[in-house]
Amino acid sequence: MMVQVGLIALLVVAYVIVSRILKSSITLLGQKKYANEVRITYVSKTLHLGFTAIFVLLICLVLGIGYGQLAIFFSSVFAVVGVALFAQWSILSNITASLIIFFSFPYRVGDWVKVVDKDDEILGQILEISTFHVIIQRLSNDVVTYPNSLILQKAVVRFDNREAALAMSQFQPSKTSVDKVEGESPSP
Repeated sequence: MMVQVGLIALLVVAYVIVSRILKSSITLLGQKKYANEVRITYVSKTLHLGFTAIFVLLICLVLGIGYGQLAIFFSSVFAVVGVALFAQWSILSNITASLIIFFSFPYRVGDWVKVVDKDDEILGQILEISTFHVIIQRLSNDVVTYPNSLILQKAVVRFDNREAALAMSQFQPSKTSVDKVEGESPSP
């Protein structure tokens, strides 16, 4: 009994220490990448939730709850969650993509980007990167919300400034086509 109490106390201390280290590490990484404070909070809470689930699992094992009982409990929980998320699989994939974007996405809020998509030109400035989508303001001031899972699947071109992005827009006339039209004389 004393061994269990000692192990639980040790786990609680380790949980508190690792939680603080995890939170400060995510905050430092977010500040280094100039991430929005709200975005840092989203990622921190998501990872903290996973870490807490591992902690609860370890406490259950220390208390002597058998693997079979835990397996039944977690399979029941995952079955319910799985059925609930099956219809909304994109939600789960967007949350996962959100974590990938936070840690390894080479673009950040304020960058001018073009998402290479054959159906539509998505060219503009990133306003926000949230848990489910990236918000891009187009050159025409339209706002596009692009799902995180899709932006990881598409090629994204980064521009240094608005003028460079404007030069690459397919909806803006190029200088040569304007000169050609001006140089032609009207037909009689």
